[in-house]
Amino acid sequence: MKRLSLLLSLALFTGFAAAAAQAQRRTAGFPSGTIVDLSYPFDSSTVYWPTAETFHLEKDFEGTTEQGYYYSAYRYSAAEHGGTHIDAPVHFAKGRNTVDGIPLEQLIGPGIVVDVTKQCARNPDYLITESDFKHWEQRNGKIAAGTIVLLRTGFGRFYPDRKKYLGTDQRGAAAVANLHFPGLHPDAARWLTQNRKIKAIGLDTASIDYGQSKLFESHRTLFAKDIPAFENVANLDRLPARGFSLIALPMKIKGGSGGPLRIIAVIADRN
Repeated sequence: MKRLSLLLSLALFTGFAAAAAQAQRRTAGFPSGTIVDLSYPFDSSTVYWPTAETFHLEKDFEGTTEQGYYYSAYRYSAAEHGGTHIDAPVHFAKGRNTVDGIPLEQLIGPGIVVDVTKQCARNPDYLITESDFKHWEQRNGKIAAGTIVLLRTGFGRFYPDRKKYLGTDQRGAAAVANLHFPGLHPDAARWLTQNRKIKAIGLDTASIDYGQSKLFESHRTLFAKDIPAFENVANLDRLPARGFSLIALPMKIKGGSGGPLRIIAVIADRN
């Protein structure tokens, strides 16, 4: 009888231990897969809008202290919108979410890549259309609710060469008229907001609206529905069309219209 009781106790202990180990593996391995960094580093070469303040890093101290240990500290300054960053909806929609107001669950979720590199190679002012999304869906299925959509134009290969990436390396207000890079067609933005329930959208150019935009209609359409945009996203050529998750966490600037973004993709392991 004692032997049976001992065996039962051992079995229960083994079962609990296995369950605990499995739970720990799930926690430690979430999300699991190959991690891809989709953010550019911030430095003196970081691409900003021609009218925006660029990134500056200044040294407060770097070296050996009087007490004999090494120490370094710096200070930085920059515009909200530059490098890999987020546009909060309030950027073009009064009363919509600021950076700190965007729900975290909206910045984490399954991602897809809509690849329009061929079209953009022929036309630097290409506007991504509703047909591009429908073509993606014909091959991959309907864009599911809660998806984060990434648009690959191929312009990421030019970063940080401002002349090739933006169409001009000039600075100041006069340079804006010379911007040439692809973006999302306003009609396609309307189609997405009316027919698909996406969490966020991003791309590998400096703006969700193309370089020659004057009215920024895609920004306005998306942001009116509280859909944030990720701009200057890196390494989209390393992602598949689907089968990955995204974690996009911006600097939490209270009341901010945008801010630096650290975004990663986790490509699911294939069994």
